Amino acid sequence: MPLTWKDSGLRWYWVAALVFLADQLSKQWVLANFELYESIQLLPFFNFTYVRNYGAAFSFLSEAGGWQRWLFTIIAVGFSTLLTIWLRKQSYSLWRSNLAFTLVIGGALGNLVDRLMHGFVIDFVDFYWNTSHYPAFNIADAGIFIGAVLIIWESFRPDAKPSKEQD
Repeated sequence: MPLTWKDSGLRWYWVAALVFLADQLSKQWVLANFELYESIQLLPFFNFTYVRNYGAAFSFLSEAGGWQRWLFTIIAVGFSTLLTIWLRKQSYSLWRSNLAFTLVIGGALGNLVDRLMHGFVIDFVDFYWNTSHYPAFNIADAGIFIGAVLIIWESFRPDAKPSKEQD
């Protein structure tokens, strides 16, 4: 187990900070410039549309009455803590895992701040085709999704020891 943060995956925490900062700045911009449900078409398949999500992905449990806010808060804190512990225990040279974990942490903390401050998550990225809309999302959601895909991808790769050249 690495003994210092420089030798561990914690060295990658700047990615979590970057995702968190980009997410929060974008949401503050949306709050300052859009009314709820206001939409601006940017491309024939992409809008900026301000919506509120009281649930989780795809508005899961959004109509649950409020208790879901605390459930998702506990989940975000729990996963962020667990992934941070894992980062501390692995080498900084395991870049795919470290990148994946920090993307998820940054996204989880970005949405956590929304839940605690507003009681909902601010979403604004709206992709669609004709009249079919993909559920709106934000930068934090993108970080979580990309991180989760990388974690799954890594789980199918054969175990490889980091070489000295990667250090």
